[in-house]
Amino acid sequence: MKLTPVLAAFALVACSAQPDDPARSPNASETSTPVSEREELLLFTSLPIYWSEGGVGDMLSGNAQTHWARTALETRYDLKPLDTLTSLPESGVLLMAQPRALSGDENVALDNFVRGGGRVVLIVDPMLDVHSSYGFGDRRRPEAIAMLSPILGRWGLKLVHDGREAYAGQWKGRTFPVEEGGLFELTDTGHESRCHLDGEGLVARCNVGTGKIMLLADATFLADGDHAGEGGDALLLGLIEAAATPPKAP
Repeated sequence: MKLTPVLAAFALVACSAQPDDPARSPNASETSTPVSEREELLLFTSLPIYWSEGGVGDMLSGNAQTHWARTALETRYDLKPLDTLTSLPESGVLLMAQPRALSGDENVALDNFVRGGGRVVLIVDPMLDVHSSYGFGDRRRPEAIAMLSPILGRWGLKLVHDGREAYAGQWKGRTFPVEEGGLFELTDTGHESRCHLDGEGLVARCNVGTGKIMLLADATFLADGDHAGEGGDALLLGLIEAAATPPKAP
């Protein structure tokens, strides 16, 4: 298989610019997992978590800033970025952070992945205000509006906009900023799924088939790649850990 120059450059950066120093991650000295023991974590996102927005030149020169979430995740997991969901493995853990709209085939593949025992963390924001070097309409720009109604409906959920502009969200003793976030509502459209809402609908947990999904209706804490904010890394890792545990009755 031949690689285009751009893909080859990305591959080179992935090998040469790994944030492999655990000390760079918040609380990494206490939470870092030995490389040989790190579980694979699939990442599907429109946010510049794995690849920066600075372009190939900045990444090759080493001038690109590493998103705090990537640094935090790579102290615990073997991070694998995806550009499509059509070839998911039979099982595993998948982090979806403000993803683009899914194709019909991707909706089917994701649903099958979960029902077969996969674990998913889905962070979606109905109105995300994030700085970008790219203009509106550019496919490289992070998604401002989450458009996942088909798959959410399949799981028995609906994402609606929360009228509050900014407030402090809470989950499992963790406090984090929420700005123009959303809320999940339960629907009767779910197919063999059971969902439970926390935080007045800000967080949802669903058991679908033999798999499990943790959902958060705001991505504000991921918008600033330079700063995790108070407890941002703990929130992200906590959601993944919650998704990785076996499903239980809501």
